[in-house]
Amino acid sequence: MTKIAIIQEAPYVLDKERTINKAVEIIHSVSEQGAELIVFPEAFIPGYPAWIWRLRPGGDWGTTEELHVRLLKNSIDLSSDDLNPLLKAAKEQRVTIVCGINERDNANSQSTIFNSVITIDTQGEIINHHRKLMPTNPERMVWGFGDAHGLNVLDTPAGKIGSLICWENYMPLARYSLYSQGVEIYIAPTYDCGEAWIGTMRHIAREGKCWVLSCGVALERKDLPEDFPDKDTLYPAEDEWINPGDSLVVSPNGEIVSGPLSKEKGHIILDIDVEKASSSKRALDVAGHYSRPDIFTLQVDQTRQSSVCFKNKS
Repeated sequence: MTKIAIIQEAPYVLDKERTINKAVEIIHSVSEQGAELIVFPEAFIPGYPAWIWRLRPGGDWGTTEELHVRLLKNSIDLSSDDLNPLLKAAKEQRVTIVCGINERDNANSQSTIFNSVITIDTQGEIINHHRKLMPTNPERMVWGFGDAHGLNVLDTPAGKIGSLICWENYMPLARYSLYSQGVEIYIAPTYDCGEAWIGTMRHIAREGKCWVLSCGVALERKDLPEDFPDKDTLYPAEDEWINPGDSLVVSPNGEIVSGPLSKEKGHIILDIDVEKASSSKRALDVAGHYSRPDIFTLQVDQTRQSSVCFKNKS
């Protein structure tokens, strides 16, 4: 059995240092309750840019500019020591952590933000770094396109884990790339919620015969900083909940075993039998005995994409 913890808490929006410190406190708390695998929401550090769904496309330029500048300054540069407190907590508690971040590119222009998810092992090392393949709709005004470099399944003490971010989970070939690597615990940090999303999580569990951990963003108006620009216009006082969360755990047969945790902050802490991800494939194994490689094949380019390649001068 593996004890997992899904963290449905709000960050300190647009403040990476305080959000990281909050994450460290949570890690120590749930580790003391026996958690071995700890999952944080999409873009948890320093928060999902929920304002993009309310600002007018091409309009509200001043507000958009101000918010983007603050988000850029508080995004994580993985070549820096920004995440050292998180890495230290993982090593001290001997836990595996999956966390969504806004990542500031440290190559090329050094000003692009990516929607990324990182995996930290029990030694406090980042062992995987995945950038969202395709930002969704207005997200493209904030985040750059990712690639398949981090589209990996990792063998951890908690089980074989893999992650796709939000609407990447609607991309069947992206899902298949994880199934084909033997994913046992399929992790979906997300801003999406509601019955349609929950139905998707149940379908993925049945399709991949894996455990599905959906970790949603729970955000209230009170979670926004006091100096948030145009706060009263974008989020009227009566508009208390911005996003409800809806985190849940689904078993390999598609049954919801915990959640959805809706319109509340908290944690889902649960023991799961990881071996069910293998035994449940007896009848259906879409990347194994139920596949037809003589008819269908998938090629995945896992090279890190870049707009420039420098060759050494002779």
